[in-house]
Amino acid sequence: MNIIYKNTHNFSKKELEELFLSVEWSSGQFPEKLVTAMKNYDSVYSAWDGDELVGLISAMDDGIMNVYINYLLVKPKYQLKGIGKNLVEKVKQHYRDYDRITVVTLYEKSRFYEYCGFEKREDKVPLFITTLED
Repeated sequence: MNIIYKNTHNFSKKELEELFLSVEWSSGQFPEKLVTAMKNYDSVYSAWDGDELVGLISAMDDGIMNVYINYLLVKPKYQLKGIGKNLVEKVKQHYRDYDRITVVTLYEKSRFYEYCGFEKREDKVPLFITTLED
């Protein structure tokens, strides 16, 4: 396995649909929206095994201080191989001069982000308005 990392915003509907559905994310049911979303993110890093998209991270920023990681996905058969951590490190490196990188995740997934250097804050909680089922 030779994973190649790319900084790109261009993906096909099929690539994104397969990746998102592989981890059972409902947004994979809307691949045309995902194509547009990836083009609009400030930063998107992806992991490839040959021509297969196997992982992706996307982030939004305000241009100087704050960064928000929205998506981090790795296909199940590629998990636990360091791909997710490498994608997070690419975002951390890209935004190294910013004051804050924020990620909102499910509680059971938070240990991965702690492993990547993020800290939980007991005095802060995320709030959502979600129109899609998780």
